[in-house]
Amino acid sequence: MIRHRYIDKLCALAMVLALGLTGLLFFGEALGIQPASAAPEYASRLFDGGRVHTVDLQVEDWAQFVADAPGEEYVPCTAVIDGEEFRQVGLRAKGNNSRRLTEEYGLARYSLKLEFDHFVSGSYHGLDKFSLDASFQDNSYLKSWLVYDMMDFMAVPTPLRSFAWVTVNGSPWGLFLAIEEPEEAFARRNFGVDHGALYKPDYTSLRAENADVALRYVDENPGSYPNIFDNAKFDVDEADQERLIQALKTLASGENLETAVNVDEVLRYFVVQVFVMNWDSYLGHTGHNYFIYEEDGVLSILPWDYNLAFGTYALGMTDPIRDPNVLINWPINTPARGETMLNRPLYHNLMKDNESFAQYHAYFDRFLTEYLQSGRYEAVIRETQALIAPYVQADPTAFCSYDDHLLAVDTLLEVCRLRAQSIRGQLEGDYPATLAQRAEHPGAGVDASHVDLRALGDFQDLEDAKERQDTAMATRTF
Repeated sequence: MIRHRYIDKLCALAMVLALGLTGLLFFGEALGIQPASAAPEYASRLFDGGRVHTVDLQVEDWAQFVADAPGEEYVPCTAVIDGEEFRQVGLRAKGNNSRRLTEEYGLARYSLKLEFDHFVSGSYHGLDKFSLDASFQDNSYLKSWLVYDMMDFMAVPTPLRSFAWVTVNGSPWGLFLAIEEPEEAFARRNFGVDHGALYKPDYTSLRAENADVALRYVDENPGSYPNIFDNAKFDVDEADQERLIQALKTLASGENLETAVNVDEVLRYFVVQVFVMNWDSYLGHTGHNYFIYEEDGVLSILPWDYNLAFGTYALGMTDPIRDPNVLINWPINTPARGETMLNRPLYHNLMKDNESFAQYHAYFDRFLTEYLQSGRYEAVIRETQALIAPYVQADPTAFCSYDDHLLAVDTLLEVCRLRAQSIRGQLEGDYPATLAQRAEHPGAGVDASHVDLRALGDFQDLEDAKERQDTAMATRTF
């Protein structure tokens, strides 16, 4: 047998590498290295949805923070989460219309962002950022919770969430929904350490139709897509820009869409999106409140922001106060008016493909059968309502009374029931499934005339909330 002269050295090197790998397996988690198959630690801590967590925000001058909140500037705070203290956490208000209207009505209950690596290097057990949603125009406190559960059910990558009882310098502030922000930790959890690029396209003005927010191809110049690239969650280079622009170009062509779009996942996203009648979204007038994930030139759309779902928001649509029948029977095949639909290629061009269109209907059938008609939605709502009931009753800054909350929950249940019934009829050809068909048969569909969508959250509630919040600010030392 011929013995290689370097065989001893090679064996020794292999031994060293094996020992090193063994060490990483034993001690890697302590060093912050997560196994590929393991959920991050924060998922089982803050985002254990089976209980209401506690978050105490320790801020030097809370009144000043509230006064400055519309500017969305970060201030340092100490966040005590379930008794565990984190110092120098970045804290700011969040939101677009909700933030503006909270200020306009003289309220103090802003939705918030907590960023653990804003002022110092750090994280919450691997989580870089989460938000605290104030349930603006959501008297049920459950709309976002429910929609994210629906997205989870349809296997769409979805932020983790849990309810949190928030105190400020030890004094009660209210019940909020803690939501994992789609940033680095979210991307690692859903797509692995070698994840792709993440964007949150957003408009600069409601008065203009922004082509890039609508994901329309403009040209090859990255400067033509400021609402996408200026809102990238990670550093973007020229190659990233080229891949995304090429994907938009392919999407605009309507051909070979599977090379540019994660078709199956996008269809599942739109099933839930259309069911919950969320028009403050890609399919609405504004065309925002979603994330785009790009990897290897293929696009996915991810869910975000559902406090105005279930027909509460109707800009560019119709007036839910006048006619809830219109929204609850809104057609699933043309879920936006013509001028909007033609400018939403991720939906419109996908649905022009017969195979994709048929799969969209098949996913709707499954969603109705397994999530709605099985009673799962009712169990999710009732179980969660029971969990949060004591906290809603004690909420000093709530946008609504407890009785209003109970009415909103019942209304949400009825809206889901009727919406499922309407869409089942649309799938079976009994009810209009397009706006053109509705124009021909305006009275067709389920009868939703007994439903008052204002019960889910209305501006009148904001006026009533002012007195409660003034009392909270006056009787507590923050």
